[in-house]
Amino acid sequence: MSKYIEISSKTACNRINSKFLPFNWDLNIYRGCEHKCQYCFALYSHKYMESDDFFDEIYVKKNIVECFEKQISSKRWNRKLVNIGGVTDSYQPAEKKYKLMPDILKLCIKYKVPVSLSTKSKLILRDFDLFAELATLVPVNVACTITTINEKIRQLIEPGASTIKERFNNLKELSKTKVNTGIFIMPIIPELTDSYNNLSMLYKFAQENNVNFAVTSILNLRGETKINFLNFVKNKLPHLYNKIKSHYKGSYVNSVYQKHIDNILEKIESTFPLKEKKISYPNYENTDEQPSLF
Repeated sequence: MSKYIEISSKTACNRINSKFLPFNWDLNIYRGCEHKCQYCFALYSHKYMESDDFFDEIYVKKNIVECFEKQISSKRWNRKLVNIGGVTDSYQPAEKKYKLMPDILKLCIKYKVPVSLSTKSKLILRDFDLFAELATLVPVNVACTITTINEKIRQLIEPGASTIKERFNNLKELSKTKVNTGIFIMPIIPELTDSYNNLSMLYKFAQENNVNFAVTSILNLRGETKINFLNFVKNKLPHLYNKIKSHYKGSYVNSVYQKHIDNILEKIESTFPLKEKKISYPNYENTDEQPSLF
């Protein structure tokens, strides 16, 4: 069972300076995440906390609502887009107890703040009415990260998250509003979730549930993520360990594999086109940046 540690924050939104991202402000209610995704890129973020248990010790910013209002009520704010939960999921189980997101969304409605958000939790539908209202005022983008159609694989790599069916249901319900819905097929994991069948079915289900856009990215293995993920594969999927490593040049997949995935996605996108153009993040081989998204 997770341990919740309440902390105070000096500010709500952190500035993001990246030429790869469509936003400059990111708000995170929690540090650490109970979804326990074995490929999580945000494991590094606990280096700055007293605990290094990213999955089971969750820091809760109890004063985040007050900090947020102070920031967005400023005359200098000018209704800038805020990405909510770029590091940790705002609808992880802790949110059932703390219920911070409704107040965050009410402030977005009050001050007409455009929002983007991604989640792996069915809990988002608790706030369905707030998202629907906000989307009548300003642009709202909500995506669900869905990496596989195989529930057994999902349980193995994302044991604390909602089921695949529940996540597609999130998108189906939100598509009935003015919310712009998307699917984050990221990360694509070599030898595990990279098959044509898996990726094409994700697009097919997205199309059937009226999803507007898709974002894709291949797994990057950097820092704490590399250590955690490869240990996980060695212990739980030892037959894939050498195969997965063979695709990597350091922290990033090699160009041959990258091209292979690009070709698969190009074919799938022409077969199951979504309403808006797909976004594909680059391999980041020559930069220290990577997407601050799930």
